[in-house]
Amino acid sequence: MASVNKVILVGHLGKDPEVRYLDGNITVCSFPLATSESYTKDGVRMQHTEWHNIVMWRNLGEMAVKYLKKGKLVYIEGRLRTRNYEDKEGHRRFVTEIVGENFKLLGRPSDFGQQVKSSTVENTAEDVEKEQDVDFMENDNDTDGLPF
Repeated sequence: MASVNKVILVGHLGKDPEVRYLDGNITVCSFPLATSESYTKDGVRMQHTEWHNIVMWRNLGEMAVKYLKKGKLVYIEGRLRTRNYEDKEGHRRFVTEIVGENFKLLGRPSDFGQQVKSSTVENTAEDVEKEQDVDFMENDNDTDGLPF
């Protein structure tokens, strides 16, 4: 029996993608993505935000750095990966992240200026999905106490 490891997220970037170059000039970029869900508890509308660590490699990472910015709404497909490492104090730490395999920018055409006409990014930029009435300033508050 085959197994499936597939993640689909639609959310806002918590900060601009950070880019690093590994040996062999391999590009890797990473950024936090916020997804939110609303629910009612005791008659009061509540909202829960979940933060996801996103990693994109090579050409896709280069496209992410070029087109994605803090607060932008994006659709991401990828796979879940958990890895571990040893911190400076010698403690074993675990990190769960989404390895992005493609993404689509969502929003109004005016949100992208001259950069992109219409593009889906799947290791290259091809067309941008458009969505009406998106508030990109929602995550533009750096005083929220979050480290990203």
